[in-house]
Amino acid sequence: MSVLSLILLILIAGAALWLVLEPLRAGTPSDPDAPERDRLNAQQAQLYAELAALPDGPDGERRRPDLERRAALTLRALDALPPRPRPAPRTRTLALGALVAAFALTVVGAVTFVPRWQLASLQPAEAANVQATLRLPGLKAQAERTGAAADYLAWGKAAFDSSTYDQAVTAYGNALKLDPRQPEALRRLGILLLTRGEQSGQTLSAEDAQRAALLIRTGAQLAPNEPESQLLLGFALARFGQDDQALTALERYRTLDPGGRDADDLITAIRARQNSSDPALRVYAASCASCHGPSGGGGIGPSLRDSALTREAARQVIVQGKGAMPAFPDLKASDLNALLNLLESWQDTGSR
Repeated sequence: MSVLSLILLILIAGAALWLVLEPLRAGTPSDPDAPERDRLNAQQAQLYAELAALPDGPDGERRRPDLERRAALTLRALDALPPRPRPAPRTRTLALGALVAAFALTVVGAVTFVPRWQLASLQPAEAANVQATLRLPGLKAQAERTGAAADYLAWGKAAFDSSTYDQAVTAYGNALKLDPRQPEALRRLGILLLTRGEQSGQTLSAEDAQRAALLIRTGAQLAPNEPESQLLLGFALARFGQDDQALTALERYRTLDPGGRDADDLITAIRARQNSSDPALRVYAASCASCHGPSGGGGIGPSLRDSALTREAARQVIVQGKGAMPAFPDLKASDLNALLNLLESWQDTGSR
């Protein structure tokens, strides 16, 4: 986008320059009598200077008539010359119009292409936040004017994305009054309610916590294949201490959005809580989770819960490696046995 903006700015600058210079390109019309006019003007100036310098007395009075006669003749000769050519009125009008047009083009460039060019220097998330903030007044006015659910959703999305959460609550609340089956509005209102204490410093009541969980769960049930549904569900489950279910939701989020990194910190925190009491999980988190998922459900590597490998075959793959999987020959015997026990338990229960 920055290359396109630069090209458009160059075109605008070129057009403005052409409009300003075009009326002046021909210049002032030529004056064929200019040499004679200049000579007579110089002669007139010299005669006036001599008249002004005449001394008082007989000698000055004797010379004055001749100088006055010559000055009159010079002035008469100047008056006899054709008038000096002047720029045509159309040229002046066109020049003025060009200046106005150039100013208008500059303003248009300033309020359209320049901001887009500046946005191109921001990270994608930052640029989206700025654009959402700029759209807020117009989207709010449109939603209040039409009262349509779609317009309230558009306003709510822009408000949520720009962290203007008070407007997001109002917009999404109005959208749900018109249509209570709005997954985006449900899950986002739920997460705003769940985190309200962090934003306001107030303690979240048990009733509000349960209401927030219900909103988020309902949003996830209505749109299970939307990455944000699983992300916010995982966040809510973790807040209620349901780490296994939270990891399942967050793994689902990573499957739906392989490039999404919003769950990384939470997954790491959940692993840390689990690994502190389970040596097998600690080994798995350190050596396996980055490829096979935080709870063995698969990722870059295959699901270990669906694996049909025997204990001995799994031991050989772990120690010697296979295909894209690296070898881990330095694992302690106790750690390796604990890891194999964990894998066997996952095979027994299958995918949760």
